[in-house]
Amino acid sequence: MSDQKLLSMPVSRRSVLGTIAAAGAATVFSPLGATRVFAQEPEKPSEIIVRAWGGSWVDSLKAGVSDSFTKMTGIAVRHDLTEDNEIQPKVWAAVAQKRVPPIHVNWDTTTNATKSALRGVTEDLSDLPNLKNTTDLAKPVGLDGYPIVNTYGYVYVLAYRPSAFPDGPPTSWKDLLDPKLKGRIALYNDGIGFHFPAQVAGGGKLEDIPGNMQPAWDFIAKIKEQQPLLGEDPDFTTWFQKGEIDAACTISTNAREAKKNGIELAWVVPEEGAKFDTDGLWIPKGLPENELYWAKQYINHALDKEAQQVWLDGLGLPGVVPGLTPPADLANDPSYPTTEEAFKHLIRISSKVQVENESVWFAKFKEIMQG
Repeated sequence: MSDQKLLSMPVSRRSVLGTIAAAGAATVFSPLGATRVFAQEPEKPSEIIVRAWGGSWVDSLKAGVSDSFTKMTGIAVRHDLTEDNEIQPKVWAAVAQKRVPPIHVNWDTTTNATKSALRGVTEDLSDLPNLKNTTDLAKPVGLDGYPIVNTYGYVYVLAYRPSAFPDGPPTSWKDLLDPKLKGRIALYNDGIGFHFPAQVAGGGKLEDIPGNMQPAWDFIAKIKEQQPLLGEDPDFTTWFQKGEIDAACTISTNAREAKKNGIELAWVVPEEGAKFDTDGLWIPKGLPENELYWAKQYINHALDKEAQQVWLDGLGLPGVVPGLTPPADLANDPSYPTTEEAFKHLIRISSKVQVENESVWFAKFKEIMQG
């Protein structure tokens, strides 16, 4: 998802609830659940560095998590906007060379974070007290313990222009094969978000991933005949805006933001399902003990209900704490799953499986599209 983040996406920001600030003033912030721990707390660093995506993504993190963390602890939060794929080798090299890593907390796609976890460069986060208040979504799939904490999820929906579907919304990914859509659909240029629903649309089974994905490749070959436009989120927004495409497989957040910006757009989760994925937070090994302690407190705070509510409101994404209120425009929307029933219509594949196979899938998709 990192390559699909819209860096200029505006976010509706809410000020942190006064109760959070009041709680921070009245009670000493305790990472491990105690109410008064100044005597036991290690020395506070003047700041912690949190890697983040830019634009509205960092704005929402700042409004929901970073500002209230600073109010409660007095520790400044500096946001490092180096792209996640760019920071990754720097962190890996620092850990391998036993140097202090360049960041305290990494806000990362779960797939990228899993690569770091499997490499053994992530700290264990299983002792964070707020984990007890989270749903199963917080737990990374396919990994032992909590080398990463997932913080929210997102869906790769089928976004469409309603005027191009006068008989009603599309119900299946197969609807993209309609001859009238030739040259008027868009996919990510590596096929991300599309491989799994293509497996189902092609007559295959999800349990055959990754062993037998021929049904996915066969369906993608049919889609190729539709001459899809290949690009990234900013491209999709431009194409929709100019009336050059009628449908796209895209992250729900970005479709919603385009709609909020006046583009005629709606979205569905088709009958075959849609890919559901997560982002998370993790801490690289090698920090001084006191800095590790406070980095953990930052992630623990990111699992606070009030912090999650503010952070995720603007992004329109479901968090990992029960009882969050969906934005009004996403109530009962399948792209904002909150119930077990809603999750049944989504496709979630182990991050470990994705890490082990994604480069092959991306290469196969590009091979088909260029063939």
